[in-house]
Amino acid sequence: MTGSGSRGRRERLRAETTAEIKSVALALMATGGPDAITLRAIAREMGMTANAIYGYFATRDDLVTALIRDVYGALADVVDAAWEAAPPDDPAARIRAWSDAFRGWALANPEGFRLVYGDPVAGYQAPEGGAAPDAARRVCLGVTALAAAAWPHTEHLHRDSRFEWSDFDPGLLDKVRPAFPALPPAGVALALRLWARLHGLVSLEVYGHLHTQTGSPQKLYQEELDQVVRALGIPGRT
Repeated sequence: MTGSGSRGRRERLRAETTAEIKSVALALMATGGPDAITLRAIAREMGMTANAIYGYFATRDDLVTALIRDVYGALADVVDAAWEAAPPDDPAARIRAWSDAFRGWALANPEGFRLVYGDPVAGYQAPEGGAAPDAARRVCLGVTALAAAAWPHTEHLHRDSRFEWSDFDPGLLDKVRPAFPALPPAGVALALRLWARLHGLVSLEVYGHLHTQTGSPQKLYQEELDQVVRALGIPGRT
């Protein structure tokens, strides 16, 4: 076997083992919560020594950061694709597409959702700038795009808004103002309210709280989207 062939095989094996470590970590979290993510527990599940695991991730924080980067990036890809696939001249369709994609991803990846938006991993220290700054920015801009798409139809409903730029975190404004320069403070506040409505129902569903209350969480979510579109003053219905 040539040297390049040996290197290629080692690289494939390393990639496969790295992927398995991440998969096992998420499985442990699903059954034992975020505190179950330890390198020793993963090594035990995989039949490896703890020292062998350290060859892939030097610390547990490195592993958690990699997990967050993976799952957050996957979410950003899904919602971005849904937004781009919807008709650009139909704000209601775009809002529904983004929101449905967000819920669909969360239900298909509950451990990833919990890792990004739910239970903190005790003692975890994220790297400077966050574990997944690019994905966080993309999702933030996606939520703000919902408000921006609706703003021409709903602006007149927010003329009495008392929000000013000083009411928002500078980090948030650094993301949204360059992307949506025409959106006023009231529009940014609207984006946060939309996020609260959509994220709230999805969180209740992911954590199992809705299933004891209704057998139709999807219907509840779709009717919430109906209400959102109507409240924004967007004409018609997709």
